[in-house]
Amino acid sequence: MSADDEAGLDDDMEEAEAPSEWLTTLADMSMLLMSFFIMLFSMSSLDVKKFTDSFTSVRNALGNQAKSATSSPISTPELSTLVEQARIKQRIIGEQRRVYDQFRSYVSTKGLEGVVAATLESGKITIAFPSGVLFPKDGVDLTEEGKARLRTLYDFLIRTAGERINIRGFTDDQPPAAGSRFRDNWEVSSLRAVAVLRYMVSLGMPSNRLTATGLADLEPLYPNNTPEHRARNQRVEFVLERFIGGE
Repeated sequence: MSADDEAGLDDDMEEAEAPSEWLTTLADMSMLLMSFFIMLFSMSSLDVKKFTDSFTSVRNALGNQAKSATSSPISTPELSTLVEQARIKQRIIGEQRRVYDQFRSYVSTKGLEGVVAATLESGKITIAFPSGVLFPKDGVDLTEEGKARLRTLYDFLIRTAGERINIRGFTDDQPPAAGSRFRDNWEVSSLRAVAVLRYMVSLGMPSNRLTATGLADLEPLYPNNTPEHRARNQRVEFVLERFIGGE
């Protein structure tokens, strides 16, 4: 056989193998997608029997691959734990949606629209005040207006006993002015967060519900390229997370 014939034979063999490899990859991807959607369906329905049946169906469809991936079947207690965790997560998200809706109504009745912003994402409620509303420019002591705003917020938060609150301070990317008593933006943002925390405690908020974090110019909302954007990036956030056992 000539060299040309051997080269042609090799090409034919490669062409014959290619479809088989492609089909194997497609089959694996299809099986993974099917498993994913079955699991989603089981978790959303929160039914132990349905969850177990779905898992068994996936394992049977995978055949030997499933047996090699798991050394032993998932027990009923383990399945019950997974379903219970899904129930808790679903309940928390529902409760957070209720608190978020209540806060939006509260804001509209207290004249805070346009002053405070609120978002709900993945079960976390974030309430944000521009730093200029709470503090003087380049300062870390609450203004009288800032205290009044915080008292209004306190009246709402004190009724949400099931929420832990992380108070987060942010600055823009400009360092403190020359000659400032602050070393850097980490100090400014931390002192502002702590000042808010202490004031909330002075109003009666249980201290075990609160934490304070200074994040300087991390996580900007806008590029720090204009005075308006920098002003918006300077803010204080209240991040509300529901905890298990909370009311």
